[in-house]
Amino acid sequence: MIPVILSGGSGTRLWPLSRGQYPKQFLPLVSKQTMVQDTLLRLVGLKGLKAPIAVCNENHRFMMAEQLWEIGVKPSRIILEPMGKNTAPAVAMAALSADSPEDVLLVLPADHVISDIPVFHQAVNEAKVLAQQGFLVTFGIVAREPETGYGYIKKTAHQHGAAFAVEAFVEKPDLATATTYVESGDYFWNSGMFAFTAGNFLAELAKFNPVMLEVCRQALAAAKTDLDFTRVDKAIFSTCPSNSIDYTVLEKTNKAVVIPLDAGWNDVGSWSALWEVTDKDAFGNAISGDVLTVDSHNSYIHADNKLVAAIGVDNLIIVETDDAVMIAPKDRVQEVKDIVAQLKARQRSEADVHRKVYRPWGHYQSVDEGERHQTKRMVVKPGGKLSVQKHHHRAEHWVIVKGTALVTRGDEKLLLTENESTYIPLGIVHCLENPGVIPLEIVEVQSGSYLGEDDIVRFDDVYGRV
Repeated sequence: MIPVILSGGSGTRLWPLSRGQYPKQFLPLVSKQTMVQDTLLRLVGLKGLKAPIAVCNENHRFMMAEQLWEIGVKPSRIILEPMGKNTAPAVAMAALSADSPEDVLLVLPADHVISDIPVFHQAVNEAKVLAQQGFLVTFGIVAREPETGYGYIKKTAHQHGAAFAVEAFVEKPDLATATTYVESGDYFWNSGMFAFTAGNFLAELAKFNPVMLEVCRQALAAAKTDLDFTRVDKAIFSTCPSNSIDYTVLEKTNKAVVIPLDAGWNDVGSWSALWEVTDKDAFGNAISGDVLTVDSHNSYIHADNKLVAAIGVDNLIIVETDDAVMIAPKDRVQEVKDIVAQLKARQRSEADVHRKVYRPWGHYQSVDEGERHQTKRMVVKPGGKLSVQKHHHRAEHWVIVKGTALVTRGDEKLLLTENESTYIPLGIVHCLENPGVIPLEIVEVQSGSYLGEDDIVRFDDVYGRV
């Protein structure tokens, strides 16, 4: 069985923690590990697992690779999507990459929470048997309350082992309809998790959307291997139809079955959902960071950088980051996406990036910015190397705060240590790398007429960036 980790989401409903360039699956929201790490770690103990296949946005490739490396997981492939085309093409490319048509694919979104691991393992093992018998298995979450934010799966009375034949997939209902679904006992929440053999899925996809299958096959055949990544051909993949597994295959096939799953599942699709799965104090508050409360109840309060004090608040979401503060009633958190839409419409960077920006070599954080100057704190990992580059509009001053820096400046090579500095004139080809075994920390002061990140001309880059 091959775990297939789907990591294409942008997580806008958890803004301002989750951003377009650093979405929720790469954040440690529920445990010390990130959500994508938890997704793989909860598989420990299952027998017969092969190396996983990860499918992610190409902009997230280094985060995915590093986070898998941190927990000792070496994927067989990290497939990079040049643009999002929903889950069906992502799974199709994973199925085409399997070792054998007989391999069972266990398809898992990278951003779910499951608290009862033994029950989850039992359901996975049952799904594996059914998949090997030719069924396309989905996991239906036992619905304990009417929920309008999920799609539903209706079962029939006909059973196949632990599973029921699927009668219908239903779109997100209104509250009255959701209430009748839950009361009937015939409906489950659609978890977005699946199990089937690679060959069976591809055969059904060929029946119901042969164009999608052929485009995925061609895009993967024309893919380029870059470090640990499989770069799908952008021109070909852009012509692929966009749709979900459910709509493309599961709603149409006569092989779909649903296994009921009651394992403490949550898709953490909103701040209120995150509050539900987070440990709380005696007053029902889920608190993260430097927070003080007086007479406050049933709230989620997160502080990244500053002391947050809450007095007399109830059922609120309060989230502070270094560049944004978001406050909302718990019952209106779905409207966070409207704030993100406004940010994008105004072309504000807060929609996509944090003040701390991650790169494959480490990260940098803006400390101060003016009309013709900008100060950054940069951290370069041991062995990390920035691209060989130059700038048309800015000069740079580097001061070494910690560690050792190997600096290329034109034809010169300089080895600098703590409290030493250098100057990179405008237009000079340069490079910075960390040859040491501890992180390199530097303060960079930029000055010039234009300080945008797009003023970079790259000549060489070990990470394959353009």
